[in-house]
Amino acid sequence: MPRFKHYNYDQDAMVVINYQEQLQPGTFEHAVHYLIEHKLDLSVFHPKYRNEDTGRQAYDPAILLKIILFAYSKGITSSRDMQWCCETNIIFKALSCDTVPHFTTLAKFVSSHSDEIEELFEQVLLVCHEQGLLGNELFAIDGCKMSSNAAKEWSGTFKELDEKRTKLRRLVRHHLKAHYERDEAETEAELDRDIRRAKTILSLDEAAKKVDRFLKTNRPRMGRGKRNKEVKSNLTDNESAKMSTSKGTIQGYNGVATVDRKHQIIIDAQAFGEGQEHHTLQPVLESVEARFRKLGIADNIYEQGAIVTADTGFANEANMKYLHERQINGYVPDNKFRSRDPKFQ
Repeated sequence: MPRFKHYNYDQDAMVVINYQEQLQPGTFEHAVHYLIEHKLDLSVFHPKYRNEDTGRQAYDPAILLKIILFAYSKGITSSRDMQWCCETNIIFKALSCDTVPHFTTLAKFVSSHSDEIEELFEQVLLVCHEQGLLGNELFAIDGCKMSSNAAKEWSGTFKELDEKRTKLRRLVRHHLKAHYERDEAETEAELDRDIRRAKTILSLDEAAKKVDRFLKTNRPRMGRGKRNKEVKSNLTDNESAKMSTSKGTIQGYNGVATVDRKHQIIIDAQAFGEGQEHHTLQPVLESVEARFRKLGIADNIYEQGAIVTADTGFANEANMKYLHERQINGYVPDNKFRSRDPKFQ
C-alpha cells in the first residue's frame, strides 16, 4: 500500500504572522482598511468620548468600524459572532490588530452612533464619486422586509391591547382564586405545583402591567392610507410594523435601498416601519436629492437627467403626481395595467 505523510487538524501551532500582509490589495478587507485609515474623517465620533482625563482607554473607532463593516460583508450581524471572529479568524485579527472588543462594546458602538455612521456613509459616497464609480444616470429603488427583535404577539390596536390586558388580569384572578382555595400542600408534588402556579401568576401580572404602561404612555399609531385608520402598535418596538411576506407575517421593517446603476453602489438606505412601499418613495427621493446637494455632487440630481426606476410596490396615484410635479424622470410599472389592457381581458 502507498505511504502518505500523516496529518492532524486537531493541533495547535505558533505561527509568526504579519497582519499587514494578510490584507492583500484587491480584497474587500484591504479596501475597508485603506479607506478608514487614509480617506475617512473619523473625528465625527470623538465628541461622544469623555475619557481625556479619567477613565480607561477606549477602542479606536477605526478598529470597531473595520470589524463591523467586514462582518456585515460576510453576512455576520451578531455582535457575539463578531467577537468570536476576532478570537479565531485571521482576517478579523488583522483588521483588529489582534484586539478582541467585547460584544457589548460592538453593539453599543452601532446603536449609539447612528448619526455619525450616516455621515461616514456620505464620506464613502464622496470617495466613490471622486473615483468615478457613480454614474448618476439611473437610480434603482427596491425594498425588502426584515424581521425586528420584537414579537408580533405583542402587536395590536389600542382596543385589542386593552382586551389583552383585561384577559391577562382575568387569568391572574383565576390562578389566584385557585391558589387561595387550596389547603396547605401535603406532598412534594403538590408543593411543586403551587410553586409553578405562583410563577405563572407573577408572569401574567407582569405582562398585564407591561400592557398597562404602554397604553398609558403612548398614543395610537395612524396609518397613511386614504382612510387614515389606526394600525397595530407593538409593545416591544413601536417603530416596527406587522407586515405580510412570502414566508408569512412578520414584525419588522421595510428596508428600502437606492442603487446607482454604474457599479451597483448603494447611495441611500432607510428602514420604514410600515408594510406598504408606496409611502416610502417620496422620502427616499428627497433623501437622495438632499445628500447629493450636501456633498456638492449636484444641486438637483433629477434636473440633470437622472432616471429613477422602482417596482409595482411603489405605484399609486400620489407617487405619480409627485413625480410629475417634480418633473422626475421615473419609471414605475402600473400595478393595475392588466385591468386596462385589452390583451388581458
